[in-house]
Amino acid sequence: MRLMPLALAALLALPVSTLADWQLAGDESSVHFVSVKKGNIAEKHYFKSMSGSISDDGQAELTIDLASVETNIPIRNERMQAMLFETAKFAQATISSNVDVAKLKSLKSGQTITVEADMTMQVHGEQKTETVPLRVTALEGGKLMVSTGAPIIVSAGDFKLLEGIDKLREVAGLKSISPIVPVTATLVFTTK
Repeated sequence: MRLMPLALAALLALPVSTLADWQLAGDESSVHFVSVKKGNIAEKHYFKSMSGSISDDGQAELTIDLASVETNIPIRNERMQAMLFETAKFAQATISSNVDVAKLKSLKSGQTITVEADMTMQVHGEQKTETVPLRVTALEGGKLMVSTGAPIIVSAGDFKLLEGIDKLREVAGLKSISPIVPVTATLVFTTK
């Protein structure tokens, strides 16, 4: 029965995905953002729940459960859900793009490439497309790690979130909360 080890060795020698169709490994992935209040107090936040995939035809999608926002302060989590994101009406944010699957498939474990991706973000019923630099690294076991090459600067005004920011500012008794938010992501995809 020497065929089994030979077949396994041949499979492991293939580029990262001759196997393709990747699913997001949520427990290995993260999306972080920073809010700034009172002009100079920065606070880090993240989302605990997301899903995503990259299909064989190059469709990449990330869906973020906005109710999973984590600020490390329970009442602030609730306020962001209700006042800012309005999760009862807008439960998710989605980010989508078309990617060059041939480039991804050609990567060998340990190789990294930088790509410019046109990403369409849908948040709070609004949509915006922008070009974003991404770093894609092939990992062992057919995994891909995709990370932002630089923070993505999101303007709350582009997604009709300014009113929600004002509500948060008022309820917290703050003079200001910046409407400009840097976002970073590290996403790990595994083959099916």
